[in-house]
Amino acid sequence: MASLLVVDDDAHIREVMRFALEKAGHQVVEAADGAAALALFQKQPFDLLVLDIVMPELDGLELCRKIRALGHVPIIFVSSRDEELDRVLGLELGGDDYLTKPFSPRELSARVAAVLRRGRLSAVPAETTARPPGVAAAPVARGEALRHGAVVLDRARHQCWVAGQEVVLTVSEFELLRVLLEAPGRVFSRAQLVEQAYGSGHYISDRTVDSHIRRLRQKLGSEAEQVETVYGVGYRLREHSPRA
Repeated sequence: MASLLVVDDDAHIREVMRFALEKAGHQVVEAADGAAALALFQKQPFDLLVLDIVMPELDGLELCRKIRALGHVPIIFVSSRDEELDRVLGLELGGDDYLTKPFSPRELSARVAAVLRRGRLSAVPAETTARPPGVAAAPVARGEALRHGAVVLDRARHQCWVAGQEVVLTVSEFELLRVLLEAPGRVFSRAQLVEQAYGSGHYISDRTVDSHIRRLRQKLGSEAEQVETVYGVGYRLREHSPRA
């Protein structure tokens, strides 16, 4: 059972989402606008947020920016506008999925379950070692992480370092990078990336995968060139890193 925050200015849509998600066994808290949602998020922890994009007071995209500055909870966007700009921007801001209204309650429940499952597979252990602010954790021992050039991915702690500096990844970005790091040189189609990262039976559009890869490259900085586009096919991690 997960604790979910559902944010939408339409009371009927909130009721439909609450019914579907509670039926799936989750605890649901509602908010009618972005400002109220932010206040709730600052008071109590949630396992996942479902955010409408078009809302008064504080829209979903701006709310996502503020939440990403506070934590890394998974976010699913919902919107009545099926505009590519909204979809891409939402994903690049750190959203894990995007649903266009109208959608079926069953589809919402399935998307929530998939995002939560990805989060559990990449969960950070409860016990962590405290360190001074601004000081990155030392990379783990070679046998405990995936490494490629200056990139280190610690699957147990859900942490990533680039050239010794910690980089914060969303669940989706982390899982896509994991798949690529596990098979340098192998070309993955977008469908294969989705299956390897999220499990079989989940539909995630090519645009969504491209948006996650674009955001991942931005975060990798000097190592972005390691993630190569194979035009007409998909993506691969460069087999031999010059820094390896």
